[in-house]
Amino acid sequence: HLPPPATTTAMFVSALRAPALALSRASVPSPARKGDSICRAQPPRSSGISKSSAWVTTSRVCQIPQRGTNRTKTRAVVEPSSKNGAVVTDQKVTSNAAPTETSLVQTNAPPKDKEFIAKVRFIGPDKKGLMAGLTQLMFGCGCNILSSDQYVSEDGVFFQRMSIDFSGAYSGADNREALESAIGTMATQFDMIEWKIDYSHDAHKVGILVSKIDHCLWDLLVRHANKELRCDIPFIISNHPDLGYIAEQFGIPFEFLPMEVDKFDGDKTKAKADQEKKIEAVIQKYGADTLVMARYMQVLSDDFCTKHASHTINIHHSFLPAFEGAKPYHRAKDRGVKLIGATAHYATAKLDMGPIIVQDVAPVSHRDTVQDMVRKGKDLERVALARALRAHLQSRVLVHQNRTVVFD
Repeated sequence: HLPPPATTTAMFVSALRAPALALSRASVPSPARKGDSICRAQPPRSSGISKSSAWVTTSRVCQIPQRGTNRTKTRAVVEPSSKNGAVVTDQKVTSNAAPTETSLVQTNAPPKDKEFIAKVRFIGPDKKGLMAGLTQLMFGCGCNILSSDQYVSEDGVFFQRMSIDFSGAYSGADNREALESAIGTMATQFDMIEWKIDYSHDAHKVGILVSKIDHCLWDLLVRHANKELRCDIPFIISNHPDLGYIAEQFGIPFEFLPMEVDKFDGDKTKAKADQEKKIEAVIQKYGADTLVMARYMQVLSDDFCTKHASHTINIHHSFLPAFEGAKPYHRAKDRGVKLIGATAHYATAKLDMGPIIVQDVAPVSHRDTVQDMVRKGKDLERVALARALRAHLQSRVLVHQNRTVVFD
């Protein structure tokens, strides 16, 4: 059922002529009416822009009055890019048209200059409805739970860490007292042993104690300078002047507080008490809430450890509980161990027996000398101490009866 030959030829010729006809019509501008301002594409000037310049489409207002209204139309204009190759877009377009209604979206997003995030930790006896009660509490206060981790030990102790956004708290985001009062009431109802809340906006102030060995100090300060540790380091205390130049390089106050035994006629107990009194004064001066013993080779008194329990972190150059005390690598070599390690723990009155936060190990062999083991041990100490401090700053460590629960 094909059409006659003459019809087919006419259709073919018409198809060939259609593009040319459309092109000729497009090249002829439509006659402008009185009052019209027609926008046309202007070719690039040879003096200003090279032939390789890109062409972009921008918006320009063309005043084309419409009958019976004040509105104007906007036409697209093709223009070359700027001389440096940057594309100019998003030019402001003005119009006399009546404004359209814009939906105003109100959110509870906190201001950019302040964070309304808090970490809440609970320790207490496990009970039915405990999780539901704590979740309902946050909902009732107008808080949004961002994350939640919980664990129940074999002896029935409940541990939980919640990250909450309290920017939409019904009592007001700046009214921390009301939020803490509500949490405290709930904790009492469920017989919680302990609960704590830390606000992300309030940066921890970490004071560092160090002696002569510098590798952990360097590591912490470099990580802090690279913003890997979210805290302030207001001071460095040492019982020796040797590492003062490091503190100076990082612009951190250095407090040289030696053990002045001669001042007390050789009485080490009085000298220790006097030194720790000065340390306490520095802590109070700068408002530190966390202490890090970055190879601080002094044994702290029982009173000092008790006062600063659960926020004084020590790095021990051994995989505790083996080889506590001095020269652990030498004794490990004598014992022919195949693993060496480092332990970051909270300092307590019992030497090197505090709650363990982080441990790390590395293999050794009979070929390793004491110097090899010391070098490997230093690497482990740096990493273990940094990980422990980061976990503490992020409120991921819960301490109960000399043991820790460390959430990922």
